[in-house]
Amino acid sequence: MTIRTLDALGDVAGARVFLRADLNVPLHDGAVTDDTRIQGVVPTARELLERGARLVVASHLGRPKGTVVDELRLAPIGGVLAERLGAPVTTLDEVTPDTLPDADVVLLENLRFDPREEANDVVFAGALAELADAYVDDAFGAVHRAHASVVALPELMIASGRAAVAGRLVEREVAVLGRLLEAPARPFVAVLGGAKVSDKLGVIASLTERVDALVIGGAMAFTLIAAAGGKVGASLVEDDRIEDIQRALAAARDRDVPVYLPEDVIAAHAIDADVPTEVVPADAVPEGLMGLDIGPATIASFTAALAGAGSILWNGPMGVFELEPFARGTRAIAHACATSDAFTVVGGGDSLAAIKRENLASAFDHLSTGGGASLEFLEGRPLPGLTVLQDGA
Repeated sequence: MTIRTLDALGDVAGARVFLRADLNVPLHDGAVTDDTRIQGVVPTARELLERGARLVVASHLGRPKGTVVDELRLAPIGGVLAERLGAPVTTLDEVTPDTLPDADVVLLENLRFDPREEANDVVFAGALAELADAYVDDAFGAVHRAHASVVALPELMIASGRAAVAGRLVEREVAVLGRLLEAPARPFVAVLGGAKVSDKLGVIASLTERVDALVIGGAMAFTLIAAAGGKVGASLVEDDRIEDIQRALAAARDRDVPVYLPEDVIAAHAIDADVPTEVVPADAVPEGLMGLDIGPATIASFTAALAGAGSILWNGPMGVFELEPFARGTRAIAHACATSDAFTVVGGGDSLAAIKRENLASAFDHLSTGGGASLEFLEGRPLPGLTVLQDGA
């Protein structure tokens, strides 16, 4: 995929540039608790400012469903953005102001306070278009959404002869994930985890056509174990997905792609840090118990599967890693990836949180901020926010 980037933007000295950012960060008591996504947009913002542009920054936060929710205002984020950028940021309390203040960096209010954003409304996009002379999308986490600030707005900019390009973060995500899709260093091993297999069915099917091995842990593994006839106790199983999973496993076998599933798990009767735990076979979990982390034999098996890999993609934790009794598996995978000589890519909020907790972020080649967008990209789906930025669009 070839998309237009900042290199095609031309002279923006004195121009207003609409910068669609992904500032959808976690807040607690009105304070930002993880600024990864804020830091992600800083290189693009700085480059534009250095080129003489004035910025109109816009983002969504949470799911306010088209209404104003005070807890989801962007004011706290504006303060952190100013610190990371090293420049003043004027935060507005309007999504589409009639006039902009005389400031180099303006942050609009939460786009999703207006119901027209998620409706990809052209009139709303027109109001945003009036605020700027050019458009830059650096919100990779939103490019899979056909929303006004992601699709209708750049379409309007292009139609009116104004530039619409990708920022450096989006450019990097497309390059790295595209490399995994098209020309990964081999062996290519994908590690998938998390709670629901339904969230990753599409990417499992896509990856079986591309990887040399597939490693699956987390609660989602129990649906696969159940599909193979295993007894999983009270572990999470999506019964309505078993037939889909059986087809995916059959496709992997047809392509001689080994699928590594847990051999043993850390089981408990409740998700609690203080409950008794025991190691049990993953396909023979006693009634009343649920698997909440991979066990020591599985850690050894999964680590061995990663040894010698040329490329590793990791998305999703191996257990309820937020609680110490169930964190060992995720921690082990994080360290196995970090110490590998492979080209390593990690995505998904929980996986990113896990490697930050272990202070391993610098050991990975790429930290994808995309979440669902990353998975859909790896499925090979066309993403509307990228399609509009492609050469010739």
